[in-house]
Amino acid sequence: MTSFKLFNLKARNLKRVRTKIDGMFLQVLARDEILERLEDINRSFDAIAIITGFPEIWSQSLPKANLVADSDTLNLAQKKYDLIIHAMVLHHSNDLVGQVIQSNQALKPDGLFIGSCFGGQTLAELRSALSTAEAEICGGLSPRISPMAEIRDLGAILQRAELALPVVDNLNISTSYRDLRHLMHDLRDMGETNIMTSRSKSFTVSGLFNRAQEIYAAEFRNSDGRLMCTFDLMFLSGWAPHKNQPRPLRPGSVRKSLLDALDEAKSHPND
Repeated sequence: MTSFKLFNLKARNLKRVRTKIDGMFLQVLARDEILERLEDINRSFDAIAIITGFPEIWSQSLPKANLVADSDTLNLAQKKYDLIIHAMVLHHSNDLVGQVIQSNQALKPDGLFIGSCFGGQTLAELRSALSTAEAEICGGLSPRISPMAEIRDLGAILQRAELALPVVDNLNISTSYRDLRHLMHDLRDMGETNIMTSRSKSFTVSGLFNRAQEIYAAEFRNSDGRLMCTFDLMFLSGWAPHKNQPRPLRPGSVRKSLLDALDEAKSHPND
């Protein structure tokens, strides 16, 4: 028996074909942020793999990297890479934990995994407006915006994947749109419309988006009269375990108390 998959990968691939390069501004922003972070690491990376659904975003920036499709089973050789970048596709993965585990298995010891994806506050305003409108008109809700992970969830995933020195942080991007149609147009251009397996396959109820526009404008309009919209970019990183990496102290291994340290400092005030 096949297990249920949250996302329809065939629908995902069809939507990606329809993306437009000028609609990929968040993909480009995430790429530039990752490249900047890599510059801050005092290390050169010779064997690089980039897991992406948008290879054109990366092909010029790291031309020697191996570009890998974000299929459920990644085409990665074991212990081959010293850097793996998972670029803005984890939020549409059917097995997010598995993606990170597979990446870790493909890293050499002390290799770096760094990923980016949309996080839990992405499209919070749109989610609220659509939910309220659908509850009013239809008396219930259907899946319209993908569930997305929070910082604590991604941190737990790095630990489950057994990556060392895990770090997760986010970049909150506040934008605005003329109207709901304008926002939906951008989401189509960046390939981020609904691909959930359980999404409704029937035509949208008449008036749903008009009502959602009214609710959105009433609750999330800025001083210029435009609709506010949040994109939450998450960045996560960790290292393949290696014996020379710093390790946390074992519980109970600290023998000196804070009080002892303060007393020692007082007895040597000029040190």
